[in-house]
Amino acid sequence: MSFTFSKEERLCSRQLIDRLYNEGHRMMAYPYSVQWMIVTDLSNHTPCQVLIVAPKRKFHHAVDRNRVRRLTRECYRLRKQHLYDFLNMHGISIVFSMVYIHNEIMSFEQLGHKMDKLLEQLEKEITATL
Repeated sequence: MSFTFSKEERLCSRQLIDRLYNEGHRMMAYPYSVQWMIVTDLSNHTPCQVLIVAPKRKFHHAVDRNRVRRLTRECYRLRKQHLYDFLNMHGISIVFSMVYIHNEIMSFEQLGHKMDKLLEQLEKEITATL
């Protein structure tokens, strides 16, 4: 079990991001707004690519945005294996973005519990569309 978050797992393709926001499904998993889409043409060997966003409108200082992204990445990195097992079992790949919408920065423990719920809800949404 690998607890890494490599470059291949990050959503960087501008075309794929545009497709995600134009054609993807949306759900709320407070404190995140999640946009997700099942893809068939993922070029790398990872079942999932993630985009993490901390909006400048909510956090005016770069240090706050960086803190939110860092905490979110760490929470996701530690909990992604269950999602990967689910995606590999169904033989699908997804891309999704997590936009932090809360006004204040939550603690690591709080974000960890919220990330667990987010990933469970994402699995249920994916199962409903299959």
